[in-house]
Amino acid sequence: MFLLFGLGNFGSKYQAQRHNAGYWLIESLLKKLNLPPLTLQKKLKTRLSKDKNLILAINETFMNECGPSLQSTAHFYKIKPSNIYLAHDDLDLEVGESKIQFDRGPAGHHGVESVIQALGTQSFHRIRLGIGRHPKITPEKYVLTPPNFFEKLRINKNISQTSTDIISKLKLSGL
Repeated sequence: MFLLFGLGNFGSKYQAQRHNAGYWLIESLLKKLNLPPLTLQKKLKTRLSKDKNLILAINETFMNECGPSLQSTAHFYKIKPSNIYLAHDDLDLEVGESKIQFDRGPAGHHGVESVIQALGTQSFHRIRLGIGRHPKITPEKYVLTPPNFFEKLRINKNISQTSTDIISKLKLSGL
């Protein structure tokens, strides 16, 4: 069983903000895999969609407090950390870039810090979705802004390609 978990801030107020890139990837995967929409799981503090060997989920908390929702979901479905893929925005990658890496520290991302603390390990996969930086806006404010039209096009193209790559990778891993 695999868990693909997208980080972001819940609620329509935050939907278009860069910090929700992890949510955007999960939405793309739902469409490509033709899975049912995410449904609220109150006890787990997540929204999720489940297939035979795959769970797509997003936190129903704020980004910096997302670790317990991922941990409770992984625990409930008995998913080991090495089968977790955590999708999140990344300031250190340019807009439209992405990297999939395993067993990496949080690099200052508070949502990833929360996940590592809740799981007690960093031995999971990270899907880093580049949102770039702005030289005149602090990172804390920048992540809470929406990308402009051209950035959104690049991000959408990257998310589409990354979701295709993840599907291929998981199929090779026995999905």
